[in-house]
Amino acid sequence: MELHIFSTHGEPVAEQPVEYVERKGLGHPDSICDAVMEAAATALRREYLDRCGRVLHHNLDKALLVAGQSEPRLRGGRVVSPIQIIAGDRATASAGGLSVPVDEIVEAAVRKWIRDNLRFVDADQHVAFRSEIQPGSAELTAIFERQSPVANDTSAAVGFAPLSETERLVLETEQLINSGAFKERFMVAGEDVKVMAVRHEKKLQLTVAVAMVDRFVPTASSYFEQKEEIRTAIVRYVHERCRRIEEITVDINKLDQSERGLAGMYLTVLGTSAESGDGGEVGRGNSVNGLISLNRPTSNEAAAGKNTVCHVGNIYSHLSHKIAGAIVDSIEPVQEAYVWLCGQIGRPIDNPWSAAVRVSLEPGVEPNDVRDEINAIAREHLRQAARTFNPVSPSAANQ
Repeated sequence: MELHIFSTHGEPVAEQPVEYVERKGLGHPDSICDAVMEAAATALRREYLDRCGRVLHHNLDKALLVAGQSEPRLRGGRVVSPIQIIAGDRATASAGGLSVPVDEIVEAAVRKWIRDNLRFVDADQHVAFRSEIQPGSAELTAIFERQSPVANDTSAAVGFAPLSETERLVLETEQLINSGAFKERFMVAGEDVKVMAVRHEKKLQLTVAVAMVDRFVPTASSYFEQKEEIRTAIVRYVHERCRRIEEITVDINKLDQSERGLAGMYLTVLGTSAESGDGGEVGRGNSVNGLISLNRPTSNEAAAGKNTVCHVGNIYSHLSHKIAGAIVDSIEPVQEAYVWLCGQIGRPIDNPWSAAVRVSLEPGVEPNDVRDEINAIAREHLRQAARTFNPVSPSAANQ
């Protein structure tokens, strides 16, 4: 592997005049699709190991959530028709005379994730599941019979470090709202949360969408009172965690209009827009670091649900961020790092077709000054990845 290392004289993202960052929270329809298919792929790997002694071919990175229908009301409404989740793509259902009930395993994992993460969604009553998972092609399936992993796709990924202050605050704000302590204090706040940040110089503006659960809203006035209490709590939390940012504004549920009654409130029965307002798809949500950072280079890979044995769309998506983080943490003159990894189908996982690192360096430091250290970090992480994602190792089921 030849590692291309270069530097940029541009400002790190945190020092640029304008920045845009988004995070789709736990109960957002796109986040649900990513999460349930990742859970399904993990469950399937474990089942393959238990039944067959090794992981078999699978890619579950295609899923569609079709929003249901609901009738929110003050003090509690009802769900009229269920949320539909349609799972697709490829998985091995039999090998060496052994059968694997793929559809049943995937459905069980999907419903378990919903039970464990969405407080008011009844995984059986409120969700209809359909599997369109089919067997994979013979050539791709045969990759899993090799003793050392090779890429089953030609694809590239990019990762970066460190997070800017804006990125960190967006991530922490959604995690706050979906934390157990916050839900105990504000039971009205559903799991469907989206945070969008716009930073101009040292001024940060946050627009937050929070699906409010109707059973905890007795009157229209109480809706707006609780919304303001939530906004105040978010403002206080963000202020306490600011370092460079000097001014903060927070808006919540900006479509609300008090004079429009129920039509002017973001009310839900289940705490997610998936019940009525919005559909979802794997790959339309956050990147593997939990953010949608518009100032950063990105790829269009949907990592969720892809197998962790040989799909570089999954492996390199995670690994690029890990390598970038290790470079920033270990090499003091590096202020910011970007890592690109491009895999070529049939090529060993630890030997990317192309790899590059771009660093922002302290004044007076040149790329050659840090080249050997960056090379050593990247190569060690790639070696570890090849060992971790061995198809006959039980550790593959725990990624």
